[in-house]
Amino acid sequence: MKDFSFVTNSHPAYIESLYQDFRKDPASVDPEWIKFFEGFDFAVTNTNGKAATAPAAAGTGLPVTNEQLVKELGAYRLIQAYRKKGHLIAKTNPIRERKDRQANLDLAHFGLSDADLKTEFFAGQIIGLGKAPLEKILEHVKRVYATSVGIEFTYINDFQKLEWLQKEMETTMSKPLGVEQKKRILLKLNQGVMFEKFLHTKYIGQKRFSLEGGETTIAALDAIINTAADNAVNEVVIGMAHRGRLNVLANILGKTYEQIFSEFEGSAIPDTTMGSGDVKYHLGFRAQIQTPGGKDVNLQLTPNPSHLEVVDPVVVGFARSKADVIYNSDYDKILPILIHGDAAIAGQGVVYEVAQMSKLKGYYTGGTIHYVINNQIGFTTDFEDARSSDYCTSVAAIVQAPVFHVNGDDAEAVVKIAEIATRYRQEFNSDIYIDMVCYRRHGHNEGDDPKFTQPKLYEAIDKHANPREVYSKQLIANGDVDAALATEMEKVFWSELQERLDEVKQHPLPYSRQKPEQAWLELRKSTPEDFHKSPDTAISQEQFDKVFKAIMAIPEGFKPLKKVEKLLAEKQKLFQEQQLLDWASGELMAYGSLLNEGHDVRLSGQDVKRGTFSHRHAVLRSEENDQEYSRLSKIDDKQGQFRIYNSLLSEFAVVGFEYGYSIANPETLTIWEAQFGDFSNGAQTLIDQFISSAETKWGKMSGLTLLLPHGYEGQGPEHSSARLERFLQMCAEYNMIITNCTTASSFFHALRRQLAFPFRKPMINFAPKANLRHVRSYSPASEFTSGGFKEVLDDPYIDDASKVKKVLLCSGKMYFDLSEKQMKENRKDVAVVRMEQLYPLPVVQLEAIAQKYKGATWFWVQEEPLNMGAASYLQMNLKQLNYGVISRNPSAATATGYAKVHAQEQAEIIETAFSI
Repeated sequence: MKDFSFVTNSHPAYIESLYQDFRKDPASVDPEWIKFFEGFDFAVTNTNGKAATAPAAAGTGLPVTNEQLVKELGAYRLIQAYRKKGHLIAKTNPIRERKDRQANLDLAHFGLSDADLKTEFFAGQIIGLGKAPLEKILEHVKRVYATSVGIEFTYINDFQKLEWLQKEMETTMSKPLGVEQKKRILLKLNQGVMFEKFLHTKYIGQKRFSLEGGETTIAALDAIINTAADNAVNEVVIGMAHRGRLNVLANILGKTYEQIFSEFEGSAIPDTTMGSGDVKYHLGFRAQIQTPGGKDVNLQLTPNPSHLEVVDPVVVGFARSKADVIYNSDYDKILPILIHGDAAIAGQGVVYEVAQMSKLKGYYTGGTIHYVINNQIGFTTDFEDARSSDYCTSVAAIVQAPVFHVNGDDAEAVVKIAEIATRYRQEFNSDIYIDMVCYRRHGHNEGDDPKFTQPKLYEAIDKHANPREVYSKQLIANGDVDAALATEMEKVFWSELQERLDEVKQHPLPYSRQKPEQAWLELRKSTPEDFHKSPDTAISQEQFDKVFKAIMAIPEGFKPLKKVEKLLAEKQKLFQEQQLLDWASGELMAYGSLLNEGHDVRLSGQDVKRGTFSHRHAVLRSEENDQEYSRLSKIDDKQGQFRIYNSLLSEFAVVGFEYGYSIANPETLTIWEAQFGDFSNGAQTLIDQFISSAETKWGKMSGLTLLLPHGYEGQGPEHSSARLERFLQMCAEYNMIITNCTTASSFFHALRRQLAFPFRKPMINFAPKANLRHVRSYSPASEFTSGGFKEVLDDPYIDDASKVKKVLLCSGKMYFDLSEKQMKENRKDVAVVRMEQLYPLPVVQLEAIAQKYKGATWFWVQEEPLNMGAASYLQMNLKQLNYGVISRNPSAATATGYAKVHAQEQAEIIETAFSI
């Protein structure tokens, strides 16, 4: 399909003027116009393939009069305009008149009038009508582009996609459905409506965030899943908000009414040993169903909190991980579906971030189907107050994803669109959006009265039949077998509703666990004793030599930057001469050893390939041709996959994606690194709602590791603090591990411990910045081949504990500042003890050291202000020791932005710490 937007956007008078110029001298007009005038095939041949009878200008084959040409162009422009803007006038709203969006589709805008309605135009050939009267052309484009369905797609640059969508709209949509499919639609509408009626009868006034008004969603999801299964999809992962969730669980995933009712009664036992559980409309579920076509499909509905679209990146990350682990990265095999509310998709920035991720190498999932249950209202806010764009789905245009707007009362149109959208995703592996315009029968919840804010709208909704009734009447009105079918299903509907009221038992669907799910099952819950001593995470000398050699080797013929080549040579020299590994080498040794053992490792974040502070260099670039070489790719022929991606400039969506990736497979080490730890603020919702609480709420373990650069170095309030206090405040019930490692070997063991534990916990590591290259952060090779992670490190400088009068307990960068003062002044009376792990609090380890220095006075020393850092957490939780606190003064900002002030503050802390 050629792009003739330059025609459709031009005024008829301008086209006529150009045509006059073309007749005089074809070379005098733009080449695009030459192509258009010469290639107007309907002016050259008629519908019988014979030469056109209209006189033509010499050598052009075009109509001889300007009026004929302009009229033909007008008919052509009319067709193209309906393709582009028909959605603006489509009858997609089942409840109220649509807002005038100034579509400008009147005949006059194309140089035509009612007088031309009987005139035949060759333009009809474009839409498969042949030479046809204007009224027939107009009727056709209105029916295709402006009835129950409107489509936005003309902004797509890919002509293959355009042609495919155009064909589907102009041919497939007009084909009638078979009787069996009509039965299926009515069945799913019956189920959707019955479920809501049942709950409304049995649990009056209880919050359930019903789907009433949008029940056609059930028929649509059924159609998507069935079509997907017929097009090579083995698994569907669904993410949605709470509205309609219970209905989807019951009628798409097959969760029994009994299971759902037990949650309404509040009697469901949380799937954790000490968890709180969650409300019924946040819970997830998994099922294995068989489609009417006989295909088995695995369905996963992820749990999510009330933070609306926060689940979106989790779902796509989960789907990506499943594709990588189970389907060998064949994205056709797994389909993500995101079900949105109209107010949320328009208002939540994470939707934009997820859209920007959709085509990126590190976050690609083969396309997502976005399904919007458009209630036309958000809580109590009408759509005119909820967005500036024409549509809630306008974000789709940024990645040229097509959008179908469809009337939720036209069940057959919704199902046809659902099928088309699914085939489009499989054909082009791209995102696509369905905006089903419907309504919300009750208020935000069933106890809320919406008439306070929308009295006229809800007066109309009160009188409006539900989608099942609308479709039944439509079938009966057809006057064929559908009438008897509708009557029969009406009886079935009421008898099944009565059975549910009588609580007839359903049998849960059988489910076969996938390999990663089985691996999760083999893990266990953690106990307090698990944190008294870390597991052994050392590697053998043979493995050490093998991995170290691999990460230091540069392939023959590969030319890295001279500076990087020199850097690697220095690392090798450090090892050969002193048997030491620097921080970056220790980190890569952890990844390399895990890969060598068959685990996968995934690392993402801004600039992670080289590292924000140019320390990691996990991936080298050729100075000759920009070719990449991963230093962790040549360890062993049977090694695990190392996946490392520089992320888009996002914290919220990327952390959500990595969290989703981590919960799909317990045998992969999944890591996100913040450019600076402070930037994790942008992902706080994910941290609060998923990372810190998912195991307690939903029984979902995760081994996700966050690396948050942290340390006061005079870089100002936005580049100092990763907000240690916030993470510690969220710690309880052994939900996370908080570390602040000071040596390469400590970090090595902490990373390996993530997969060595017989359970999984998120680990938040407060990573160094300047200390990445501190000589005292380097570790001897022997520490990699023996032992494991040490939660507390005693002072190696002290040789006689009885002489120690003061113990300075600290963590992270503070240790180096204190230790340098200690050594410089040869202070054997002051011991500097560092906590490598802050949570779970290593009480057993601390008590052992306290016995060693039992005659000393203890102080907790931190570089953060008193109201930040670990001070308040320790004062609340560390009751076994008697200690004071030394820190900066309380502050509203995390740090000063003035280098001299910073240096003065830091010096005061150190001087205070060493004063007796």
